[in-house]
Amino acid sequence: MKKQSRIKQLVLSVLAVVFAGASMLAGGLVNVSEVSAFSLSPMNQKVVLNPGESYRDTIIISNPSTSDEDFYYKIEVVPYDVDDDNVDQFESYSDRNMIVDWITIAGDETGMVEPNNSVEVEYVVDVPENAPAGGQYAAIRVSADEDAKKGGESYGIQEKMAIAYLLYAEVTGETVRQGEIESVSVPGFIFSGNIKGISSIKNTGNVHGTAHYTMKVYPLFSGEEIYTNEEEPEGHIILPNKTLYNESFWGGTPAIGLFNVVYTVEFEGVTTEVSKLVIKCPIWLLFVILAVIAAIVIWIVVKIRSRGKKDRRSE
Repeated sequence: MKKQSRIKQLVLSVLAVVFAGASMLAGGLVNVSEVSAFSLSPMNQKVVLNPGESYRDTIIISNPSTSDEDFYYKIEVVPYDVDDDNVDQFESYSDRNMIVDWITIAGDETGMVEPNNSVEVEYVVDVPENAPAGGQYAAIRVSADEDAKKGGESYGIQEKMAIAYLLYAEVTGETVRQGEIESVSVPGFIFSGNIKGISSIKNTGNVHGTAHYTMKVYPLFSGEEIYTNEEEPEGHIILPNKTLYNESFWGGTPAIGLFNVVYTVEFEGVTTEVSKLVIKCPIWLLFVILAVIAAIVIWIVVKIRSRGKKDRRSE
């Protein structure tokens, strides 16, 4: 039995060394971003509004095109919401989109930006005296003006495209900031892909809040971090009465490895932390490991039976 125990320890040690070595040799992932024909700056804004007062701000429309084409645009104010799958919605109105009627564009709602130039567009929010407290959400949507023409032909840049500037407004008064972290988990065994943390958070207040997600990854036999986003945690805004399902990833997860993962989720003063041993093992390697273990077990059984036969013969 002692010999079998030593063999078991040896097998586990060999597997640990294999995982550690493969982790050191494996590479990370590369992120690729798409380039748009025009851009907005900033892309969103959080503001605090007081009933009976006005708020002014500007957005910048830039035309970074190098094709010597002017960019003709049009601006419209639309409601902003998200559906149950956290997909942006810009059509349906509710009590949380009343701000759409409070916003006006100062100046023309159509215009042109020359190549490698930008224009500032000012908007004004006139808050009614009886505005309800809590969150109000709208989008200032900038799109290519397909009706703009020159010489009877549309510009090549005038394809169907639109970018929305999101306005997250909080109207002062009886605001409620609270939420519920419904679930937090880290899968302990993965065949492919990245180490991830999974969570579900519900905003039970009447104003938007930001959820923060932090992940720390350590090698199995070391306390030294190999990944952390603690200095710049992932953050997502959750609208009132909405539930956000989120998956946070370590994009540099090696192809093979044994890791200790600490995943922390925070929302409106409530924090939940999960620690988990995570095994990253390609399915082909799993079959190899099972085959090796099966071979060792068979070898042990054969050796035990062979020794038993020798003992019986010696008697």
